Amino acid sequence: MDAHAQGGCSLEMQAEGTGQTVGDGPGTWTCPQASPPTLPEEEHGERLVELHTSFRELVTFFCTNSTIHGTIRLVCSSQNRLKTASWGLLLAGALGVLYWQFALLFEQYWRYPVIMTVSVHSERKLFPSVTLCDMNPHRPHLARHHLRILDDFARENIYSLYRFNFSDSRDALGAEVPGPEPAFQLDRRIHLQRLRPLDGQNRVGFKLCNRTGGDCVQRAYSSGVVAAREWYRFHYINILALLPAAHEDSHGSHFVFSCRYDDRDCHARHFQTSHHPTYGSCYTFNGVWATQRPGVTHRISLVLRAEQQDHLPLLSTKAGIKVMIHPQDHTPFLEHQGFSIRPGTETTIDIREDEVHRLGSPYGQCMDSTGSMDVQLLYNTSYTRQACLASCFQHLMVETCSCGYFFYPLPVGAEYCSYMRHPAWGHCFHRLYQKLKTHQLPCTTRCPRPCRESSYKLSAGTSRWPSSTSADWVLAVLGEPSRWNPWPPSASIKSWPLSLPSPSRACTEGPTGRSGAQPLSPAPCPRISLAKVNIFYQELNYRTVDETPVYSVPQLLSAMGSLWSLWFGSSVLSVVEVLELLLDTMALALLLCFRWLRGSQGQPRAATRVPPPSQRPASGPVAAGTTSNALGPSCLHLPRCCRDFSRSLG
Repeated sequence: MDAHAQGGCSLEMQAEGTGQTVGDGPGTWTCPQASPPTLPEEEHGERLVELHTSFRELVTFFCTNSTIHGTIRLVCSSQNRLKTASWGLLLAGALGVLYWQFALLFEQYWRYPVIMTVSVHSERKLFPSVTLCDMNPHRPHLARHHLRILDDFARENIYSLYRFNFSDSRDALGAEVPGPEPAFQLDRRIHLQRLRPLDGQNRVGFKLCNRTGGDCVQRAYSSGVVAAREWYRFHYINILALLPAAHEDSHGSHFVFSCRYDDRDCHARHFQTSHHPTYGSCYTFNGVWATQRPGVTHRISLVLRAEQQDHLPLLSTKAGIKVMIHPQDHTPFLEHQGFSIRPGTETTIDIREDEVHRLGSPYGQCMDSTGSMDVQLLYNTSYTRQACLASCFQHLMVETCSCGYFFYPLPVGAEYCSYMRHPAWGHCFHRLYQKLKTHQLPCTTRCPRPCRESSYKLSAGTSRWPSSTSADWVLAVLGEPSRWNPWPPSASIKSWPLSLPSPSRACTEGPTGRSGAQPLSPAPCPRISLAKVNIFYQELNYRTVDETPVYSVPQLLSAMGSLWSLWFGSSVLSVVEVLELLLDTMALALLLCFRWLRGSQGQPRAATRVPPPSQRPASGPVAAGTTSNALGPSCLHLPRCCRDFSRSLG
């Protein structure tokens, strides 16, 4: 067999040797240069993974075959260094600007901005709830004696400040109902006085001090009327806080005289009654019954009696009707919303509904119907931010002042504040309430806005009702109970003091300000205690305001693709080519590092040596076709994996 085919060495004479000379003898061993081993036939094809032999070859291949614009210029202009450098700077600059704009894009995306999208829908909507209050807080029978003492104390305070003694209306209050009254002692230290706050202006108000009297809160007002009302209101709720929970809280059912919804009579059972300490008896129209009616116009018309008896003249200085329109199953907060209707007028209210849909995290903070609340609601209604704020404040009030504010529901096991049981609660309450107004309490963060919320835009118009020419017969007809009156006999207005005008002469409201206008009549118009209210939808459609992210994930990818195409004129597959280049670079770097580490391990190579005499032939050259086991430095046997790597490097 041929020695070269076997990869062995041959012994030749020194004079005739053409290979490498080994030793000094007359015959020398020579090892021919090792040729690449003959591969089997199945190993000559394309392999699954092939790597380039150097980084230069890798970059040249990428620039030649990439679809990114400008990279080919780095190869085709390699003979011109100026062009190569220029195109290299251009590509580097475009890449820097691209990633700078990417940074700006991601910075804006991580801010999670939103835009408001308005759309109009024509689906049928539920009629909202309508809450009506007579604005006439009454005297509970169990507290009439204490309220009379409070009235006498108020008369003394007003006389000391203004030298005015208002009339006593005890005759109109009715006889006291015998029964056990709660023990109560009026705190005469809290009285009306002239105050001089820090701004130096003279104002009227009262002071609320702590237990020791060293720290006081001044409740100062520029208006004496407001000061008297707030002072009276403070003493009033201290009396009501001592009454049992089941005390009388309603005037009766004579407030709503007639009600028509979509040309159908609505009855007293369609209203929910409640009592407000300031706004008196309240009635909420139950829209659930209205939704079962197939009406199209969604119109409700009511005739109401505006109670004008001054049961508590210092607490209620207005005569009229408080109206609030709110969504179904929501608590009406009349102190913050609502409007008043004047007696003797017909008010027409147009409703336009708007729905707001807010995005939750990470675009914003809102309360979903399925989310968990940080505050336990004290109202048995749906979640609203106002109900959450009131509940949060009441919980903090109980924790800080050991009692609850009378205008809000109580947590389990708590009691309402009264200076009979908690002498310094007023000072504690106003300190805590001031922190709530300045956002120093955690209630603002604990009570986010609801994710879905309905609001009503109202527009109202008023006219005199009944008119001066028709007041006589309209009030006469309304003064008699009719057979179609849907309200029970207790709701009859037969005994109402309607003050009918004389049919023989008309009344006027006064001069109109025009020349030649009718002079003021000596007989003014009588006071009318009725009011008419018409409420209906202005449009059968409604608007929705939806929060939409400025950059959603598809929009973000689209913006990135636009920037990439602007600076490099490529597509998503070009990005894959760049990723392939990075992977090939990492793989080539790892293999070269492995090769360098293997070569630097200090493994001794097989040294070229003269075979011992026992292995040498006796004399003369090696016979043709014979082989030798002595290997030269280029005749090392490599493992299979290294041979494959060597072949992959070419």
